This record gives sequence, C-alpha cells and structure tokens, in this order.
Amino acid sequence: VQLQASGGGLVQPGGSLRLSCVASGFGLDLYAIGWFRQAPGKEREGVSCVSSSDDGSTYIVDSVRGRFTVSRDNAKNTVYLEMNSLKPEDTAVYYCARGANHFCPPVLYDYYGQGTQVTVSS
Repeated sequence: VQLQASGGGLVQPGGSLRLSCVASGFGLDLYAIGWFRQAPGKEREGVSCVSSSDDGSTYIVDSVRGRFTVSRDNAKNTVYLEMNSLKPEDTAVYYCARGANHFCPPVLYDYYGQGTQVTVSS
C-alpha cells in the first residue's frame, strides 16, 4: 500500500493549487481518503475526507470550507484537493491517508503517504 501526494509549491496569496494523491497497492474505490496538513510547530490538522464510491460524501474542515474541494478519479486511482484563495496560514506540508473503512470520518487512518509542501507567500 502506497500513497503519494504531489502538486505542492510556492504560490502567492489568493492563488490556487491542485494537489494529487496517487494510490497504489489497493483499490481507491473501496476506502475513504483523507487529506491532512501540518505546519511547523503546529499539530496535524485534518483538512478533508472523501468516501468511497458507494457513498461519495465529502468532508471539509471549517477553516478551508468554500475554498478547498476534494474529489476522486477512481480510474486513475487518484484523489485531488483543489485549493483556491490560498492564504499564508494555509502554508504546511500536506499529505493524504487511507481510511480503514469506506466512510468519512473513518474509524482510523491506517496508511499515510509522504507529503508535499505548500507555501503561500508574497
């Protein structure tokens, strides 16, 4: 089981980025996938979750709701996090994780991938 996040980078405030989480070793359509972020000196924060195809529901944390959206492409075994109107406080390492079941929030996340750095700065 592997999860690889990519798509991070340096962006100005107000800009946009799309992160991708590519899964391998398991069928993405059977599990919930979560996005997390962790900024230096801060605790890890759950950003979003998308349920498996049977449910399809999504969850977005209040701090980014209206600016971030999460979606999945099962054919590509990929989950996306679309981030718009980025703010400096969104700066963090973002990474994805597999839920131990198909719905959000899962009972636990059992596999975490390596992260991708997002820096929002002028």
